[in-house]
Amino acid sequence: MVALTLSPTKTLFLNSHLLHSTVKPHFINLYSTKTQSLHSSRFLSFNLVTCKLKSPQDIKNKDKNISKKIVLSEAAPSLAEKGGDGGGGGEGNGNGEVKAKSGGNLMRLVKRFPRKVLGILSNLPLAIGEMFAVAALMALGTFIDQGEAPDFYFQKYPEDNPVLGFFTWRWVLTLGFDHMYSSPIFLGTLVLLGASLMACTYTTQIPLVKVARRWNFLDSSEAIRKQEYSDTLPRASVQDLGVLLMGAGYEVFLKGPSLYAFKGLAGRFAPIGVHLAMLLIMAGGTLSAVGSFRGSVTVPQGLNFVVGDVLGPTGFLSTPTDAFNTEVSQFYTDLSLFDLDGKEIMRKTISVNDPLRYGGITIYQTDWSFSALQILKDDEGPFNLAMAPLKINGDKKLFGTFLPVGDAESPNVKGISMLARDLQSIVIYDMEGKFSGVRRPGSKLPIDIDGSRIVIVDAIGSSGLDLKTDPGVPIVYAGFGALMLTTCISFLSHSRIWALQDGTMVVVGGKTNRAKAEFPEEMDRLLDRVPEIVESSRSKEPDNVSG
Repeated sequence: MVALTLSPTKTLFLNSHLLHSTVKPHFINLYSTKTQSLHSSRFLSFNLVTCKLKSPQDIKNKDKNISKKIVLSEAAPSLAEKGGDGGGGGEGNGNGEVKAKSGGNLMRLVKRFPRKVLGILSNLPLAIGEMFAVAALMALGTFIDQGEAPDFYFQKYPEDNPVLGFFTWRWVLTLGFDHMYSSPIFLGTLVLLGASLMACTYTTQIPLVKVARRWNFLDSSEAIRKQEYSDTLPRASVQDLGVLLMGAGYEVFLKGPSLYAFKGLAGRFAPIGVHLAMLLIMAGGTLSAVGSFRGSVTVPQGLNFVVGDVLGPTGFLSTPTDAFNTEVSQFYTDLSLFDLDGKEIMRKTISVNDPLRYGGITIYQTDWSFSALQILKDDEGPFNLAMAPLKINGDKKLFGTFLPVGDAESPNVKGISMLARDLQSIVIYDMEGKFSGVRRPGSKLPIDIDGSRIVIVDAIGSSGLDLKTDPGVPIVYAGFGALMLTTCISFLSHSRIWALQDGTMVVVGGKTNRAKAEFPEEMDRLLDRVPEIVESSRSKEPDNVSG
């Protein structure tokens, strides 16, 4: 450690103390300057850098300027003190006093009521129970099929064979579990959880932030030594400590011999941000549940539909937009949006994981189907034969159609069968059910079957689309973004340090809400860098004090 020897001409006023010596007692004004620190908690004798002696006459003159002390009581005045000079308060002591007291009690009760409600709502076990209730309802909504017709629940949850011995369709339909996320019980639980979060923020988090922002000076060495970390610098300056703390990122405040410093205040704001982010997520989810539109449609290739005819409201806040008046055509991979005048306003090739978004409406491609098969028969046509899905073992799709040959009104009508698994190839069978060949749509290659010449012109497919408009999605995304950010900020440590100059000794203490193990190490490194006050060469000369 480096010790600096300073000249007494470069001095800085610190404080005044009453010292005892072998000569007559005098008041001594201590002067010091920036020095290098000796880090030790033991009490050591110290040398004055320089001093200025005052005569008893100066002390008498100073006493004349001392103002009277004012004692402030923090306790409430007694009833006798409120009564003025001790009289009865005038006439009106009878029923008037009783009415006044009863009215005052009523007002106090009214004022206490919101505090009691806030105290109940901000109760941590209650908030945890509300979160578990929301999670349980969401899990139940995942287990129960949503948005089905009542007949579906009649069959799946019959009264003669209840699930778990008691759960039937009456529970589902009565409590609104068929639309769980917009049901009153789910929304009510969300509202209660939101109220608990706001109450906790108002009664706990905001006061903590106010206390953290306050300049909280400690004026006694005993209070500083009671902190989580404490140490003593025998010969040091509190101003030097403040400069080092500023360099370490602390906000430093000085008031006389006292120092207060803090850093990481953002960590105190983070819980408020977390609560606000959770409120945003719940508000966005609620808006999605009660203000969205949803619908599904299967559209054959080349046909149009109006978006507003497909979308249906999901809640009482669902409001249609101008985008509902657009039309959609040309499906399969290429999707186009037209206004009512037939003008194309947007075009995009969509897939299952690449939807089209326009005007708050999202269009997903969820399925495909085989709508019709276009053929020529003996150079006549084209004819559109509807393709029907066929049920077979396995998950693969199979579509088929039938071309009558001969009298179509006959009870034993026969014809040509055509099967397809996709839009690329068509398998053709004759009237006896025997394989005749395979043709690709658009190849213009004819095939002769039972005296008929068949040409496969085109395979008309259809796209299965899901449409929805959800005004709560941006709010939910913003809430999750804020939640991730504030959660990271909450890991910042909020550290506070106090120091008090006692002569040439500095008492230092501090505490932090996180990083408990790293904080003492950081403090040790900082205190090791504080300059130490050493005895100047001139102070070693004997002083001649005249009596």
